[in-house]
Amino acid sequence: MALEVQVIESSFVAPSEAMPQKGLRISSLDASLADRGHIPTIYFYRSAVAATVNLFDVSVRLKESLAKALVAFYPFAGRLDVDDDGRTQINCNSEGALFVVARSELAADDVIDSMPSTELRRRFVPHIEPPSTILAIQVTFLKCGGIVMGTALHHVSMDALGAFHFFQTWSAISRDGDGAAVELPCHDRALLSARSPPVVHPDALSVFCPTNSFTAPRGPIVSKAFPISEDQVAALKHICGGASTFCAVSALVWQSACVARRLPPDAEARLSFSTNIRRVLRPPVPDRYLGNAIISVYAAGAARDIASEALGSVAGRIKGAISRVDDEVVRSAIDYYEVTEPDNRPRRGLCLVETELRVVSWLGMPVHDADFGWGMPLRMTLAEPAPGGYVHLMSNGPAADQSGIKVMASLETAVMEEFERLLYAKL
Repeated sequence: MALEVQVIESSFVAPSEAMPQKGLRISSLDASLADRGHIPTIYFYRSAVAATVNLFDVSVRLKESLAKALVAFYPFAGRLDVDDDGRTQINCNSEGALFVVARSELAADDVIDSMPSTELRRRFVPHIEPPSTILAIQVTFLKCGGIVMGTALHHVSMDALGAFHFFQTWSAISRDGDGAAVELPCHDRALLSARSPPVVHPDALSVFCPTNSFTAPRGPIVSKAFPISEDQVAALKHICGGASTFCAVSALVWQSACVARRLPPDAEARLSFSTNIRRVLRPPVPDRYLGNAIISVYAAGAARDIASEALGSVAGRIKGAISRVDDEVVRSAIDYYEVTEPDNRPRRGLCLVETELRVVSWLGMPVHDADFGWGMPLRMTLAEPAPGGYVHLMSNGPAADQSGIKVMASLETAVMEEFERLLYAKL
């Protein structure tokens, strides 16, 4: 159906108060992610509005609350440009976030279980114009009274914690009127400035992962979600000697992928992932720091070892990599990006080399804390597939029967069935 989603209004929403007009210098950690572009996500709500509700009134309330939220998160209302030195910056000019209202003859049951796809993004995430816009929102009203909220935030402006903090704030204002209980973000990106002169400690590169290797896929790539119940997570952590949920699940995913891919025994298998460095730095960075306060680290080993070791040992490799991240490693990573411009962006149509796997964890984050007055979303997901070799971990859902976590893997179609079998064999 050509008119499955029909746009009925498009506008820019500026902060509700006059904000300082200034250029916000980004950190080198932000700059390292500038090429990642906008991160598209989707929130699904069932029976959010009654048939008798005036959709115009709902849209007005959402825009008014967004304008209030943008006072605290004013960089999201700005535009990307460059400063006098040619460095990317956020021009805090209050031009506003793109806000699109749409309607659809689709029902919630038609889309609620949709996997990330280019079609899902095309339907529910707005086309961003101009491309320098940092935040874009599309609210699509479904014929059943459900709502699909598609979002796109530029990665240079925030990491996942910052994004979820924003949606917590906006939804609280929409629901309660003022969002007074929500903590304000910290905008002081000088906290993550490079040292002068920059210094990269030699040992840091044995922990810090500045680049990933991409290649053309050897065959089709498919995305699939695997739920793991709360009891299964508990059993898995026990098998791994009391490891954290992240270490235990990542170990299972890594080992399953190594075996399913039938890697050469002597090949070095690498698992990379981002870690929050807010509390690692000395002095610590505020928990509500708005910007990218993450660095990429990795665990590695011979493919034969990762495939055959006890799962607890594999989890120990991951825990060991995390434990080595200290103030010096973080400072070295900041300094590395200050003097180096690695081309580390995932390119459309490419995937990670088969010896690499990347885990993106949203575990423990308020993924579903976005109640605009309709209740929490039944589901939140990426709008488009991740590159091959990427795995996302997140809570399964907010309802009592949705406890546990979800593993969303993007892998070669030829190995996905075996990966699934291995994943569940040890649960």
